[in-house]
Order: sequence, then C-alpha cells, then structure tokens
Amino acid sequence: MTDEQHDKVAEIIKSTRIAMMTQADATGRLVSRPMATQDVDFTGTVWFIAERDTEKVRDLQANPQVNLAYAGDGSWVSLSGTARVVDDRAKLEELWGTFTGAWMEGGPDNPDNILIEVTGDTAEYWDAPGGGKVVQLVNLVKSAVTGKRVEGDNETVDL
Repeated sequence: MTDEQHDKVAEIIKSTRIAMMTQADATGRLVSRPMATQDVDFTGTVWFIAERDTEKVRDLQANPQVNLAYAGDGSWVSLSGTARVVDDRAKLEELWGTFTGAWMEGGPDNPDNILIEVTGDTAEYWDAPGGGKVVQLVNLVKSAVTGKRVEGDNETVDL
C-alpha cells in the first residue's frame, strides 16, 4: 500500500467522524450501530469510547470481527478489522471531549466508560471526483446525458 492510499483512508475517516460499526450479535445476526470516532492513528487503528455494560461490548468480546463504514461528502470508506475492549484511563482521558460528555455519564473516571480499539486489516475507499453534493449532482447529470459512468477513485488497501 502506498502512503497516498493510507493518507486517503485516514483523511476520509477523520473528516467523516461517525462510523456505522457492523458486528455479529450473540445469535450471529449482523447489527450496525453508529459510533463516534475518537482518534485515528493511521497505522490502521481507530478508537471509540463506549459503556462497558452494553450488548455491543459483550458481542465484541464474543466475536471481535467488525466492519466500520464511513460515508462522507462524496467519499466512503469500509474498514474491516478486529476490535478489542481496552481499559486504559490515561488514553480515555486523552480522548474524552465535550461531544463524548454529552452522550456518556461520569467522564473518564466512570469505570463503566471504556475504549474500543479497532485494528484494521483492510480498507476500501471510494472518492468521487471533486467531492461535494453539487459536484456529484453535476456528474450524475453528465453521466445521464453522455451515457458514460462517473469515474472516481476506488482502491482496496491492506493495512
């Protein structure tokens, strides 16, 4: 994988921030939940904050395989990897912010607040030319008129 591909995946994740995390529940059924990305240290690791006593965390401990889907303004990333629950107060304090405090109780000192670390194995990204909704609409109309598909970047990246 090139540095450019790595940087592109990190850029899309950082600009999007909210991921849909898909995982298997206790019955093996796939479920997706929105998660706010706290940090991307892009060696392929993404961090989230969650509450320990939840189905999501229990399911991750039983089956740590996940997919994170990010959909932004003309760009998308699908990152597949392995999740693990991390009990690290210092890292939790480092990542805690006002947004987190609005959704979770007790701050980083609450023992029920934990970290989820997702280590990516592969990522696939799509990047529409020019990005933005207006550009996407223009490309859609251009495609309809010319009969040619819209070209964009689509790359699969091993992490």
